[in-house]
Amino acid sequence: MKFFSNEAEIVKTRNRLPHWQQEVTTYFVTWRLKDSIPREMLEKLYAERAEWETMHPKPWTEKEVEEYHILFSAETERLLDIGYGECVLRQPPCREALAKSLSLFDGVRFLMHSWIAMPNHVHVLASLKDFSLPAALKRWKGSSAIAINRIAGRTGPLWQKDYFDRLIRGPEHLFNVTRYIRRNPVKAKLLDHEFTLWPKE
Repeated sequence: MKFFSNEAEIVKTRNRLPHWQQEVTTYFVTWRLKDSIPREMLEKLYAERAEWETMHPKPWTEKEVEEYHILFSAETERLLDIGYGECVLRQPPCREALAKSLSLFDGVRFLMHSWIAMPNHVHVLASLKDFSLPAALKRWKGSSAIAINRIAGRTGPLWQKDYFDRLIRGPEHLFNVTRYIRRNPVKAKLLDHEFTLWPKE
């Protein structure tokens, strides 16, 4: 398992969210259903984030990246756990379709450590081999969207366009992320049939 290194090349990209990428490393990734956060709440979050970014011009230090995630990623997680939107992932067949997408190429192009499907979002902890992170997300989101739309009898975009990712810094960070994934259903006060955790133990 390879962790983030300050010595290795970092590819920094941005959509709505900043992304730091390194080859053959371990990531914590979150993506959500398109309707999982109400528009007015998103607009407020975007405005606060824009104000913070104005006060912290790039390039960001690692400390500033950490502050960014504490301020804005934690608030996003809180909003997701409330359970807004259609929440099609409450349906077990939809989560089973997602599980099939996440398992394809596991052990070959990436190594899956843990994942959880919440009613309106997904957390994944995985080490990439010959997949880039954007390529992995395109595969996971694309194939699952087709299957879930069919099962749920819906049309149109399923997932948000962007995603949140963190490079895993080391064993302690790995442990904390694993614990977060496993505790997420309890924090969101979900019943056993409303989420899927892998592995179960």
